[in-house]
Amino acid sequence: MPGDLDVGGLARSLLFFGGKGGVGKTTLAAAVAVRAARGGERTLLVSTDPAHSISDVLGTALGSEPTLVGPNFWAVEIDPSVEADRYIAEVKERIAEVTPPRLVAEVERQIDIARVTPGAEEAALFERFTRLIGGLGTSYERVIIDTAPLGHTLRLLALPEHMAAWIGGLIGRRKKVTVLSRMWRNVAGAAAGSVREEDPILATLEERRARFHRIRAVVTDQRQTGFVFVLVPERLSLLETERAVRTVAKYGIPIGAVVVNRLAPEGSAGAFFDGRRIQEQERLATIRASFAAYPVFEVPLLETDTWGPATLDRIASYLSVS
Repeated sequence: MPGDLDVGGLARSLLFFGGKGGVGKTTLAAAVAVRAARGGERTLLVSTDPAHSISDVLGTALGSEPTLVGPNFWAVEIDPSVEADRYIAEVKERIAEVTPPRLVAEVERQIDIARVTPGAEEAALFERFTRLIGGLGTSYERVIIDTAPLGHTLRLLALPEHMAAWIGGLIGRRKKVTVLSRMWRNVAGAAAGSVREEDPILATLEERRARFHRIRAVVTDQRQTGFVFVLVPERLSLLETERAVRTVAKYGIPIGAVVVNRLAPEGSAGAFFDGRRIQEQERLATIRASFAAYPVFEVPLLETDTWGPATLDRIASYLSVS
């Protein structure tokens, strides 16, 4: 139920689950989503990881649009490449509306070149991401995002700040062009051609900047947003998580919780598990010290495959306040 999840970290309306590849963030994100939906909250589970596995964890086919997979529960897998193609098509359509016909072919060629530049897929993914987050409070009460491995995710979360600044520069240049056009019309009179009072390009840029500012405000609001780091009790996972926590904090994104996954289960016997538990206790002590400012949850390695509602609900029980 919503009340048995940690209110300070896991009950926020927007959660990002991130971590090094292979640590189980998809399973943890799905588990929290299942528990939230079962508690009566309209919940959307989103995957931005190109190596989608939410379909496998939930045991149902998903696509690029939200699919109802249970009461109060929707899920969607976003393919960055598909989103980039869709975004480019939308840009071409908008540009064609405001570009002289003789220039359309060249403008579209430049847009196609931009499609293959670094960061194009992240920008397109962020466009879709803003629309989904925009459904918070209306279509959904919870949005839970299973992110790509940390490097990709940190670039994505930095986009609101960078793109707002970039668009601000474009707006400034566009306003200068508008002023020069008006000066030219004043000098040339009728020879300057027809006058278009509204500037659709400027209006589009200003709308996008406002949207980025709104999303930035949501993503940095600790009352409703939390980044949940998932790691395993191993040195490399811990070191990467420590670096990522500093980066996320630098961008003002609140951290909701840290989940240590796949711990050796209590009662397991044998030399392997005995040695494993000794190392894990040392790692857990370091993790608790490093992340003392955040709730730290511990989830054991299960004896079964982690998929389906029953298993996900069991995993969620380890994230409950006792």
